[in-house]
Amino acid sequence: MAQSNLTILTLQNHPPPSPPPPSSDPAIYQVHHEAFATKGQPTTTAGWLERARKVSDILAPDASARSKEQKIPRAEVSLLKSSQLTRVLGDAKHGGGGETWETGYKVIREVAAGDGSIGMLLGYHLLWSVTARIVGTDEQRERFDKLIIENNYFVGGAVNPRDNDSRVTRAPPGDGLVFNGFKNFNTGGVVSDLTVLEGVYEDTEEHIFAFVPTNQPGIIFSHNWNNIGLRLTESGSVRIDNVPISWEDALGWSKETKAPIPEVLQTPFPSLLLPTIQLVFSNFYIGIAQGALRTARHYTLTQTRAWPFAHDPKSTPTDEHYILARYGKFLASLRAADALADRAGREVSDAFIEHGAKRDISPRRRGEVAEWVASVKVVATHTSLEVTSGVFEVTGARSTAEKYGFDRFWKDVRTHTLHDPVAYKESELGRFFLLDEVPNPTWYT
Repeated sequence: MAQSNLTILTLQNHPPPSPPPPSSDPAIYQVHHEAFATKGQPTTTAGWLERARKVSDILAPDASARSKEQKIPRAEVSLLKSSQLTRVLGDAKHGGGGETWETGYKVIREVAAGDGSIGMLLGYHLLWSVTARIVGTDEQRERFDKLIIENNYFVGGAVNPRDNDSRVTRAPPGDGLVFNGFKNFNTGGVVSDLTVLEGVYEDTEEHIFAFVPTNQPGIIFSHNWNNIGLRLTESGSVRIDNVPISWEDALGWSKETKAPIPEVLQTPFPSLLLPTIQLVFSNFYIGIAQGALRTARHYTLTQTRAWPFAHDPKSTPTDEHYILARYGKFLASLRAADALADRAGREVSDAFIEHGAKRDISPRRRGEVAEWVASVKVVATHTSLEVTSGVFEVTGARSTAEKYGFDRFWKDVRTHTLHDPVAYKESELGRFFLLDEVPNPTWYT
């Protein structure tokens, strides 16, 4: 197939990919794979949360070392798969967990407490794995849910909305479509089985989402993710070069009319995709901060020393007023963030339960859900940054040694909290409260 002008321009503007780095070996978790296989898939909400805690406990001890090595996380994704956490939101009739987002968010939070990168990967997978439920037809929802759950596929996404150079064109002389373009960020794609692509359809402003197999020549990863935090998320850039799909796979589009199906895509319901993923973000922020506090607690109880030059010296650090007060404030702040995230999780879950079948959510209801999610984003951002930087105050100077890896918690939340400016969420909430204005849907709201 001849290259399009857009493809040639993309090749000129972006450097060739780097060779892939080494991957972690799934065999390192073999004992856990076998244990999960023996126990089987959880059947209750409590069981799913316990499974998430188990995965978190497995990941936590060497999370700092794995972050420094920055191997492609094939072993870690294999652990998510064997634990069945990848299936927690899947339809039970296909072998999924049948849980709602209320549980899904808690699972993300717990895994992130052990390893922020893997919590983030799980969160993005859960969102992308149910994309057809939000922007697809009933037939597409059924088909892709069955495909993903029965095969226990891991799903990545090349849907960075700041990059507008992905285009979808007709594929002459056939009856399909072709994606071309470039995304500066794509999370989890390198370790995925399926990738969600998004692009603007030719000569329109309409967007098309589609699932495609990741392992194909037209999806070319740059292997250039080398940021200070979330180093195992494989969030580098990707080039999309003549990736074909059939019209049947264009989510929410009609094969016959070659246009968006109005009752599927031209209602407020598909825009629930955005607050849903925004709440994914907040939950792994909170989880990372919880992991920092748990790790700091262990260090303080075993290694921190009392300050001998105070006016009222204490014999142990746990008698130090400032240490107790800081831990108390951090705990209170995280409990508040936890409770707010749980409330917002219920709002998102209820919106899908109440309106998913008929796709009849009103702009007002959709906006109210988005503002619960925005509230969490504000609190989670400020709290996670405060806790992950503040733990050094309660652990002491020796805890800054690289071997302890306390820096990874702050680096992880600092890296992703720059995703979109939280100040805009604050002003959005102000308009909602003062002026009773619900936000218009955007790629970030």
